[in-house]
Amino acid sequence: MVSLSLLVLFVPTFLFVSATPGMCMTLAMTLGMTLGIRRALWMMLGELLGVGLIAVLAVVGVAAVMLNYPAAFTVFKWLGGVYLFYLGGQMWLSRGKMAIPHEGLQPKETGTRELMVQGFFTAVANPKGWAFFISLLPPFISADQPLTPQLIILVAIILVIEFICLNIYAAGGRTLRHFLQKSGNVRVLNRIAGSLMMGVGIWLAVG
Repeated sequence: MVSLSLLVLFVPTFLFVSATPGMCMTLAMTLGMTLGIRRALWMMLGELLGVGLIAVLAVVGVAAVMLNYPAAFTVFKWLGGVYLFYLGGQMWLSRGKMAIPHEGLQPKETGTRELMVQGFFTAVANPKGWAFFISLLPPFISADQPLTPQLIILVAIILVIEFICLNIYAAGGRTLRHFLQKSGNVRVLNRIAGSLMMGVGIWLAVG
């Protein structure tokens, strides 16, 4: 079990890091703006799976090995970055499944698998996330206690905090959408969302 004194330090530390704007939070805000919070939940699920995977691998030491092979990360990052940039470009032009439809037009349905892949890819392809978990998690693991219960508790806390922050950002995107739609600025809204998505793509590829 994790001691209470460690949890008192761990929770606010990870809350601060998770709430800080980053690629995943920007993606959540963008999807909250274009698809709404309910559809964005599928992206969040994929992102949480990616975060959970990285956290576990960081504790067992696999993440340290992965970071020693930056070439594989580079390919992974560029593939994900180009794909997100393409989606952002389509949104900027008011095209594609993720763009907000103009009045009188029906929105195109974005597949749940596609949304989950976006979230998972964005989380796993971020080497800064791997490095962060390597530096953050091991100090909170006690060598005198069984590893599995500690890991379950810490990862569960991480995922709950991450999920709350993702929803806050998605809600902010939805609020912005409602504000702009009142004045009929659907094209502006698509361009804002598209620009954010393209920014995430560039961030992922070169960050």
